[in-house]
Amino acid sequence: MSAKYFLDTNILLYADDLDAGQKQDLAIEIIEAAISSGKGVISTQVAQEYFVNATNKLGIQPDEAKRRIELLCCLDVVRIRVEDILDAIDLNRLHQLTLWDALIVRSAAGAGCDRVFTEDLQHGQVIGGVKIENPFL
Repeated sequence: MSAKYFLDTNILLYADDLDAGQKQDLAIEIIEAAISSGKGVISTQVAQEYFVNATNKLGIQPDEAKRRIELLCCLDVVRIRVEDILDAIDLNRLHQLTLWDALIVRSAAGAGCDRVFTEDLQHGQVIGGVKIENPFL
């Protein structure tokens, strides 16, 4: 992997989901590679979504979820700006994405990523110059 790549929230959640089986193993590998290579990117949106879902759906204690976010912040973290939201609205309208998915794609493109790892979008699709990859297929 030569270029930077973006990790969507579901990758982070699967790494902590004890019921995810092989998805958990693969998610852990992706995160470890992102950290060790220095090429992984997340956004403040992903950190927020992770916290809400980890505590509400996976039952992770808030202090532990916070600690995990602190560890993930060794990755490149895109801070969401108003301009990103406005650009995501354009992607939303152009590609019929949810605003949240459009913001993920916009954040990835703005950070210079060539890929987004997610299972929430169509595998192989290219949006805004960023290729969508579902690593669980």
